[in-house]
Amino acid sequence: MSSPAGPSYPGGPPYGAPAVCVRHPDRATGLRCTRCDRPSCPECLREAAVGHQCVDCVAQGTRGVRRGVTIAGAEPGGRPLVTPVLVALNVALFAWTAAQAGSIAANYRSATFQEWALVSARLADGEWWRILTSGFLHFGPIHLAFNMLALWFIGRDVEMVLGRTRFLAVYLVSLVGGAAAAIVVAGERPGRAGASGAVFGLMGALVVVLRRLRMPRGPVLVLIGINLALGILVPVISVTGHLGGLVVGAAATAVLVYAPAAHRNAFQAAGLLGIVVLLVAAVAARVALVG
Repeated sequence: MSSPAGPSYPGGPPYGAPAVCVRHPDRATGLRCTRCDRPSCPECLREAAVGHQCVDCVAQGTRGVRRGVTIAGAEPGGRPLVTPVLVALNVALFAWTAAQAGSIAANYRSATFQEWALVSARLADGEWWRILTSGFLHFGPIHLAFNMLALWFIGRDVEMVLGRTRFLAVYLVSLVGGAAAAIVVAGERPGRAGASGAVFGLMGALVVVLRRLRMPRGPVLVLIGINLALGILVPVISVTGHLGGLVVGAAATAVLVYAPAAHRNAFQAAGLLGIVVLLVAAVAARVALVG
């Protein structure tokens, strides 16, 4: 309910007249801000540690207060955005390949799949983009469903801690790590594809985050163990790719959450760049040896 209208003094209040609110000249008031001492009506005052301050002083004081950050240096409270975008991108690309191939189960026959899948021999011809593009392809709906469910449930929690930009960096570096491990350790093998390396990287990231926060890591370790065991039992699954993504994702996240606060951004950028350089160098050496 607004205050009743009071006197208005265009040229300033005459001597002895009641003061008026600086923000509402039509309202007489006997109250003042304890910080700037300007007359203010009850609507324009906020309770402070000592007395009351006007809304202008409160806003000025708030501007100088630094917001807290997460253990990775991100602003807390943001809603996950990168995770659903990645899921949507993977699903959309699967639908595109299925439409091209005219088959959901045999979508790997599509032209896009053949041009983007990871083939070591093609890297020797300069087609290095396959390292990234292969991470967004999937063999059939079951392969897609498993990876996207894991990405959805794990990715949202990790993104909340790392922040959008850092989360995306860990995801992509883990994807490269999985592909690099598959190439360097397993050697030539036709048409690798899948987001498993990146997803395992997020599992490794979650373990590191929980350790940094001193929270129980048992359930995540059990989940990782089950998935690695399934990879051993199913011959077509690249266990080396999973392990590569897991290790690289954990290492990349460690760089982020253990970076010194004084030079956090520079340390994080240099650490992630160093990991990528090592991975690319390892793949280049392997491709040169085979080729």
